[in-house]
Amino acid sequence: MTYKTILFFCILDRYSCNLFLYLRLYSKSEPIFMITAIEKNLERGITLLSSITDEQYSNTSIAPYYSSIGRHMRHILDIFDCAFDGYETNTTVDLSARKRNEKVELKTEDGIRYFNEIIAKLNTLKFSDFNQLISVSDDLGTGIIVQKYTLGGLLIQAHTHAIHHFASLGYIICQLGIEIPDDDFGFNPTTPREELLRA
Repeated sequence: MTYKTILFFCILDRYSCNLFLYLRLYSKSEPIFMITAIEKNLERGITLLSSITDEQYSNTSIAPYYSSIGRHMRHILDIFDCAFDGYETNTTVDLSARKRNEKVELKTEDGIRYFNEIIAKLNTLKFSDFNQLISVSDDLGTGIIVQKYTLGGLLIQAHTHAIHHFASLGYIICQLGIEIPDDDFGFNPTTPREELLRA
């Protein structure tokens, strides 16, 4: 929606128009709102890491996959890192080229540092064109494929991917007797909560 469209609606509905509301609706299409949502979710990871020990963070005793909180967090952030590396260098974003830094999986301090690095890079995109097309490659199991994404679409995928991993982490956290950071940890905003409670 453009400002001309907003002005048209204001003139059309001049007796009950709320210009602030229209401007607010317009601004929600801006990148800043997407960045804010992604950052808020990533900060949940920092909150969790700030409340647990390195032993809990690196614990791999929980079946069936025997993966740690640290491994999940490293993987989540590696996806964002791949996206930023490709975008910053104006090359193909290779989602299979994850750094897999083991230190990030073992020490909460290193995990928190990685979270903060990703959030800082995210905030450099505030004035970027989220409709810009970029090439993204990944191996889906049958070899490398390359597809065109928008920058916004790639960030949405990384964000959704993080939420789903947080949901998987919820099981590990529960088994280790750790308190979940908040009620929204691992929940997609579109998930009907009442239906979950009845399930």
